[in-house]
Amino acid sequence: MDEVEVVVAHSERATLRVGDVFLKVDADQARIDIEVEVMALAPVPTPRVLWRKPPVLAIAAVPGTTLGRLGGPSTGTPAAWAAAGAAIRKLHDAPLPPRPGQAGRGIVALAADLAGECERLVANGVLPADVVTRNRQVAEAALRPWTPAFTHGDLQIAHVFVDGDEVTGIIDWSEAGQGDALYDLATFTLGHEEHLDDVIAGYGTDVDLDVIHAWWSLRSLLVVRWLMEHGFDPFAPGCEVDVLRSRM
Repeated sequence: MDEVEVVVAHSERATLRVGDVFLKVDADQARIDIEVEVMALAPVPTPRVLWRKPPVLAIAAVPGTTLGRLGGPSTGTPAAWAAAGAAIRKLHDAPLPPRPGQAGRGIVALAADLAGECERLVANGVLPADVVTRNRQVAEAALRPWTPAFTHGDLQIAHVFVDGDEVTGIIDWSEAGQGDALYDLATFTLGHEEHLDDVIAGYGTDVDLDVIHAWWSLRSLLVVRWLMEHGFDPFAPGCEVDVLRSRM
């Protein structure tokens, strides 16, 4: 029997790998339902669903390797990063899925969450006040009207696989739905700003860099405490806190 690898595990969900099969266990069945639904709609390579028996979804591993991970070295040629940008553009141009996703949260709700989280970060001594204040100012640029696109909603570089200069698979679709396209681009390049130009070149259209920077700050501010509470380290080199400090 193959060794069981714990890919990620916390109180909300866990992903295990057994050979070429990934087993996703999720306490929220709706997330699994969304994942299966949007993978069938997405016009980009996605994992093959093998079977599902709530609360477990079994999917096949996709070929290739990731372009890196947050806090780790980036890999892949500029052409590979550009190919990822082209795949993201293809997704964003597809017909809209039926419901909003993580990237589709409303401006009013986001502004309220940002204000509350910034207060808690400072009050609890998690981050220095000047870092929080500066990044909150940067984050304001993301709070603007946007045209809905088909978004992944959690497009970390660890979720995009390539073989050479070809995208072979995009995984983890539970946050997908209608949303702000620049949220996906910002999530994908978070902590790897040096590849933003390559991704935009593949994406094939001009983007508002101020909004990309805003989403880097906004996303990082909102997740620091959650990561700490779920066993992750946002203070690790190259991770969310370093992203926030880089805006100073």
